Amino acid sequence: MTPRKMRVSEDSPLSSNPSSFAVASADISKGRLIRNSRLREIASRLKSAPPEIGERELRAFLSNYPNEADALQLLAKLVAGCGRRTEAISILERCLDVAPDFTLARFNCARLLWEQHKYAQALEQLEVLLAEDAGNPLFRQLKSNILEATGYTEQSLAIFRDLAAENPGRAESWISYGHAARAAGIREESVNAYRMAIECRPSYGSAYWSLANMKTVRFDGADISAMLAQLSRPDIPQDDRILLQFALGKAYEDLREYERSWEQYSKANAAVRLRSNYDPDVLTASVAASKVLFTPELFTARKGMGCDARDPIFILGRPRSGSTLIEQILSSHSAVEGTAELPYITALAGRLSGRDSPVPHGKDYLNVLADFDAVALAGLGEEYLRDAQIHRKLNRPFFIDKKPANFAHIGLILLMLPNAKIIDARRNPAASCFSTFKTYRSKSLLRLSELGRFYRDYVEYMAHFDRVLPGRIHRVIYEELVADPETQTRNLLDYLGLPFEESCLRFYETERTVLTPSSEQVRKPISSDAVDHWRNYEPWLGQLTASLGSVLVHYPVVPEELR
Repeated sequence: MTPRKMRVSEDSPLSSNPSSFAVASADISKGRLIRNSRLREIASRLKSAPPEIGERELRAFLSNYPNEADALQLLAKLVAGCGRRTEAISILERCLDVAPDFTLARFNCARLLWEQHKYAQALEQLEVLLAEDAGNPLFRQLKSNILEATGYTEQSLAIFRDLAAENPGRAESWISYGHAARAAGIREESVNAYRMAIECRPSYGSAYWSLANMKTVRFDGADISAMLAQLSRPDIPQDDRILLQFALGKAYEDLREYERSWEQYSKANAAVRLRSNYDPDVLTASVAASKVLFTPELFTARKGMGCDARDPIFILGRPRSGSTLIEQILSSHSAVEGTAELPYITALAGRLSGRDSPVPHGKDYLNVLADFDAVALAGLGEEYLRDAQIHRKLNRPFFIDKKPANFAHIGLILLMLPNAKIIDARRNPAASCFSTFKTYRSKSLLRLSELGRFYRDYVEYMAHFDRVLPGRIHRVIYEELVADPETQTRNLLDYLGLPFEESCLRFYETERTVLTPSSEQVRKPISSDAVDHWRNYEPWLGQLTASLGSVLVHYPVVPEELR
């Protein structure tokens, strides 16, 4: 069945009929009848009252009626909306203690646990819900999201496939199905699902970008005309417009129409950047503070502390620098298991900073970390290993955590897991930064000048640890890996203390889940095509090359002023 034959028009009955998701959402949102008249009054004011006033009224009510489940559920919703998700989970757990049959509260608890990466606990709540309502698509979708995140790819794909079949006019179900098929390496099935999402909703930018982001998909003239037609409409949502522009940029890039491609990428990137509160001074300040804290004397004083496990291998650096390729190579070794970009290091940094949300970079927790003793440092390492355990399926001695942003927390990693291996994936700074610029991310796109500054801060930060702990971090230069994969692979395995295995050179034959944008590329032999591709856009990258400065000029050598 080809995607061109699977048509669902916008005025089709499949599109106009409510999906099972819409029905389930309406049912679960009805909630329970609030019997207390005072609480009904408070609830009616919550939509318009400032959050602090609503919270004060609900807490006052609960001081008199501490076991009123509806009040607890309302308070949890309000607190979660203020970004205090851990507190909201505690309130919901209390609510479920007094009202275990409160479906909406249990579903909200499961969803918050999922957002906080408490996957096992979220699954426990979902199993209770599914025992009562096994067909509920909201419960099944959330379960499938968790299964996908924790590496249960086949189970996740089966659920998403069923949900799409049950809701053929719902574009979002086809997107989820496509993502799951892509992670499993089933390319044709993924492409068909994304095409079906477009059939359901022709303006659906997420579907077009999902196709573009597969890297191996090439848009034809009909696709380009369809995207241009949607972009000419004044009424499409801004999110769709942005994603269509990213996808169109990729379409023109494949046609080697680089000026047109640049126009679309730059417009899309600028629109996303307007939504962001990114402050480039935060990372710069964090690097400076880390250089003061993480000295040779500190590591000497902490020698023998932390959790002594040797299991973790961290692959980090900047996005689009070959980290997925390195992960795939190492995951092809019989002693190493690839997992995913695990959220636990940035989440731990967030908690140490007194926040519920992950901290990709920042210095708020450094003073707290400096005071930790041997027991506390070991506890952090053991907590990380417990959280990561759900992702480990193969019982291999080592596992990979491939999250680029972990570079900003190397000091934390080295103190709590002193025997962990750390691999820095590094690529030509202009190539890495431009590839990041043209890859959609909902919250983290930066201007060209900011990307250059970020890269310089990263290089300075890594150079500090190279000086403080020589040889502790192994660096892989992407261009050298592409030019001589066997030598670089042997060097990698020597660093890890593992014997060479031929399968590492045939990494593209390894079947495993890959959730990153490079998932299709690492299922093919190494190619040098991407090494200098950025130069096609060089006429428009003046701000980037200027902000990179000596880091670009001297690459891969670190400039003297950053050492």
